[in-house]
Amino acid sequence: MTQAQATDTAYQGRFIGATHRFSLRIYFEDTDAGGVVYHANYLRFMERARTDMLRCFGIEQRSDLEAPGDARGVYVVSRLAIDYRRPAYLDDVLTVVSTVEAVTAASCTMRQRIERAGELLTEATVVAAYVGKGGRPRRQPVSWRQQFEALADAARNS
Repeated sequence: MTQAQATDTAYQGRFIGATHRFSLRIYFEDTDAGGVVYHANYLRFMERARTDMLRCFGIEQRSDLEAPGDARGVYVVSRLAIDYRRPAYLDDVLTVVSTVEAVTAASCTMRQRIERAGELLTEATVVAAYVGKGGRPRRQPVSWRQQFEALADAARNS
């Protein structure tokens, strides 16, 4: 392994207090013919931020996907409400700001905002349910739920 291979890692955002921040640049592929970000891409940006928030915790969803039999589980979006406030454009640098609002045995509710230099562009409330084999809801792993609960508590107290 070369020195470069040993140090190259993908960006996964970072926590500031109870808030996860994930920044990205808008590329041509993210936009329509007018250079405006296509509306569905905001959902992709939020998904990337949620997935990398889990990685910041040390949670690798792939390990649960590969678990044998009934131990298998994964998070899926079960509800989403989104408001588009302002457009984003080619070459903009955006930040997805994610905050955990509520946690149940089988789900987590998050508030996600997409900002450009502090200006609110899009905001959403997302419920991610933990499901097992056949898409049936199941309890989140205890250690994962505890991490989400700690974030929700910290967010309420900040």
